[in-house]
Amino acid sequence: MPRDLPIGNGSLLIAYDKNAILREIYFPFVGQENHTKGEQFRFGVWVNGMFSWIPNGWRIERNYLDESLVTQMIFEKNGIRIESNDLVDFEENIYLKKITVENLNNQPQEVRLFLGHDFHIYGAEVGDTAAFMPENNSLIHYKIERYFLINVFANNKFGIDLFATGNKETQAFEGTWKDAEDGVLSGNPIAQGSVDSVIGIPLIIEPKGKESCFYWIAVGKNKEEVNKLNKTVRKKTPAVIFQRTLDYWKSWVNLKPVNQLPEKIERMYKRSLLICRTQINNCGSIIAANDSDVVYFNRDTYSYMWPRDGSLIAHGLDLAGYQLTQNFYAFCAKLVEKEGYFLHKYTPSGSLASSWHPWLEKKRSQLPIQEDETALVIWALWRHYQIFKNLEFIRTLYHSFIKKCADFMMNYRDLKTGLPLPSYDLWEERQGVLTFTTSAVIGGLDAAANFADVFGEKEQAEEYRAGSLKMRTAMEQHLYSQEQKRFVRMIGDNTIDASLYGIFAFGAFPADDEKVKNTMEQIETVLKSGNGICRYENDNYYRQTAQSNPWFITTLWLAQYKIACGRLDDALSILYWVADHALPSGVLAEQIHPETGEPLSVSPLTWSHGTFIATVQEYLHAGAQRVSLQP
Repeated sequence: MPRDLPIGNGSLLIAYDKNAILREIYFPFVGQENHTKGEQFRFGVWVNGMFSWIPNGWRIERNYLDESLVTQMIFEKNGIRIESNDLVDFEENIYLKKITVENLNNQPQEVRLFLGHDFHIYGAEVGDTAAFMPENNSLIHYKIERYFLINVFANNKFGIDLFATGNKETQAFEGTWKDAEDGVLSGNPIAQGSVDSVIGIPLIIEPKGKESCFYWIAVGKNKEEVNKLNKTVRKKTPAVIFQRTLDYWKSWVNLKPVNQLPEKIERMYKRSLLICRTQINNCGSIIAANDSDVVYFNRDTYSYMWPRDGSLIAHGLDLAGYQLTQNFYAFCAKLVEKEGYFLHKYTPSGSLASSWHPWLEKKRSQLPIQEDETALVIWALWRHYQIFKNLEFIRTLYHSFIKKCADFMMNYRDLKTGLPLPSYDLWEERQGVLTFTTSAVIGGLDAAANFADVFGEKEQAEEYRAGSLKMRTAMEQHLYSQEQKRFVRMIGDNTIDASLYGIFAFGAFPADDEKVKNTMEQIETVLKSGNGICRYENDNYYRQTAQSNPWFITTLWLAQYKIACGRLDDALSILYWVADHALPSGVLAEQIHPETGEPLSVSPLTWSHGTFIATVQEYLHAGAQRVSLQP
């Protein structure tokens, strides 16, 4: 199920499902420690003796307030309209919900709102505590060093009046949320073990009238921390917290205006910037996706940092003018192995993550890497430097990181052909000498040579460029098929693969080279699926029909090629296709059903949004160049 409407601040991430129900709470890292385990935080409504849980029978709209990370969720049923505007404070770890209840009837309505909390702190339900705290009329859920304080402001006063705590998922206990269904809560003040809680907010709504209230969860590592955050909300007032965060995101997303875009593309571009920000930790790690439903597919998640995905996302943000990516490059520099390469993937905090790449293959030891991940960090870092000219920052990375990676790429080669030694592909499915990886390494070596020039190491620069040139020549000899009239996926595998776009994307060959043109034309023809582009021939990942599923990134790679060739109208049509197939909130999944357009796999996929940003920036740059060349 898509995780629509993510909101966050780089250490606290909240996300909802397609029914606008909160399903994810990550803290203290985006993507690490999911304190819900994907379970529902229910939202129920009692009106004049009739109770129902959302979404049962409710008309639901899911979106954001314009240019912000503040949700706009609408629920309507039986003459009651509820608007929920949710946010995470941009600075403090406070999740805040503004609820406005409108009475569409001509008679007064007694309404009680019920909010349930199904915490699985540290990802497990064992050993949790839920307790009412009379000192500030709040509820606290806690375990070890994770605390969640819940409070409200309603009817012109602070504090919770209606509450219940109890047991769930054990013996005969379904959960305390069942206690709300008669409109009354037990007031049980504490529960331990596998627990949940519910609070109630009573409101009287006049005919055709409206009433608003605020609800928040302060998140921290101890009781003192969450109590302090609760006092912050009370002192500043929830209304001020709400407005300052709304204003902040409007300023943030307009850092570098793009008014020359069509309105629909501009809205999608700004939404992509904001979605990317929710998936980036303040420590620098860029997370692929945070959608716990994928656990049921392979008992693991996408809540990791792949250096490749992160590099390409960071590149898009760099083009957009967001220097927060500096944290990403510094983070990568801390992760790199002493020999100068990255392993498969990493946790949001920087530990080595789970992997399926073996260290032993056919009884022989091997390096289980995707070499493009090493190359693309250096490639993206050079472009980052070109944009921001932050020489002092680059100086701290040159010897300890850039040269180390470049030397590895020079050494990890077949001395006879000059091509990289076998590694795993970007889809993490096969091992070999790959066109995409070779293209990325060429880009990485060229970038390293440019850095060497900056620091006056001319001999080193010449060595890196010589390695790149030899590799480029070897690509023509070993990875281009005269018979197929295109590049092949890897030596011994002629499959048409969308990742072949790498031959021009990282500078191995110019976009107008005949070999590139032939390759990209075949990609467009053979891999077309539902007017998008699938990954490769007969891709079965999440496949639903006779056609393989189109991915957003692969379709946008085709747009990048058309931009590079000056075919801006064709590229704009692809940008419209992407915007048309986003969820109503602007969220992009990894892939979609080729016939229905339904999102498949994880959603949002940060890489999808990062590629959209990069493509828009390339489109704008090409358009500006075209104008400047006109007489």
